[in-house]
Amino acid sequence: MAAEDLDLVLRHTDQVVPRAELENRLESGERLRVKLGLDPTAPAVTLGWAVVLRKLRQFQDLGHTAVLIVGDFTARVGDPSLRSTTRKRLSADEVNAYAEAVLGQFRMVLSEDNLEIRRNSEWLGSLDMAGLLELTSAATVAQMLERSDFAARYDEGSPISVMEFLYPLLQGYDSVAVESDVELGGSDQLWNLMMGRVVQEKYGQRPQVALTVPLLVGTDGVNKMSQSLGNYIGVTDPPNEMFGKTMSIPDTAMGEWFRLAADLDPDVVEELERQIADGRLHPNEAKRRLARAVVAIYWGDAAATAAETEFDTVFREGGIPTSMPEHHLGPEDPVHLPSLLGGVFGLSGGELRRLLDRGAVRVDGRVVGGLEMPRADLVGAVVRVGRRRFVRMVG
Repeated sequence: MAAEDLDLVLRHTDQVVPRAELENRLESGERLRVKLGLDPTAPAVTLGWAVVLRKLRQFQDLGHTAVLIVGDFTARVGDPSLRSTTRKRLSADEVNAYAEAVLGQFRMVLSEDNLEIRRNSEWLGSLDMAGLLELTSAATVAQMLERSDFAARYDEGSPISVMEFLYPLLQGYDSVAVESDVELGGSDQLWNLMMGRVVQEKYGQRPQVALTVPLLVGTDGVNKMSQSLGNYIGVTDPPNEMFGKTMSIPDTAMGEWFRLAADLDPDVVEELERQIADGRLHPNEAKRRLARAVVAIYWGDAAATAAETEFDTVFREGGIPTSMPEHHLGPEDPVHLPSLLGGVFGLSGGELRRLLDRGAVRVDGRVVGGLEMPRADLVGAVVRVGRRRFVRMVG
């Protein structure tokens, strides 16, 4: 393998264990099976997930087989990584709904070539008691308590269920089932990935290489990107929304976003950071370049340019978008705004009331203060909620 291919695989990585083993496998010309497991616990594929998905795509482009595991079984157990309490369990119906929602989104990042998509219920759902006991013999309780989050909870006297101990073993069994050579994950997954090596050795397989990538901070610039926190951008978000949300991130997060969300070459990012630091590049212009790069990955250069133009129309010039969704009003009169806009934008009644109280809801540019409006005043009007949400009401 050429040196530039190895550089591509190692670009923007966090840890590779053992690194020399990965280099040897790549240099040997072996076609590797590169595994990535993602539990469908929410309906969107975020830019945070896309970081590791793009790493998987890089392996595909180099001729290796991408094995994407949809963790429809492990999602019902719940990954305890970075948890201080036991995670709420999801039902099978919830997990299946999320799985169906994300499958098409994965293909916005991955190639159809060299791709296997598997659900781990294929093998975990049929694992009998004898098989489960065999699996649990792969690790000791002492090994489990070497994990920092388990150790902290144990020291604090916080409950740790046996089921949570099973999660990394089940993830490791996934590696056995698909004969993984390399497993990818976020930086919070290293312990789980290393347990996969232990489980593979237990079953007589060559242990996989663990490769992790950093976790992308969300649009708040503080917490990792999460759908539960609402600080995320989805890969299917429309170009205008993706551009606007990216422009909202704090300046301090730009370097990380250039590396992980825009996937720019490290040398390019370092030069951008130098230019910002010495005043040659204004942070706003740098953020525009970032937003264009992020949108272009998923929607193309033309869409990125159009999104920037739309952003200027709406935010710099105080105008309204050239295009927006339409919503057909029902027969109710007067119209209860929290119910109407909650359905349109997926916001709770409480969130809508807070926005109304702050004067953040406008109808044809006029601030709305009450909870109800005559239906006639809404027909044909443009409703703006906050800074980026627009809808045209149709009678």
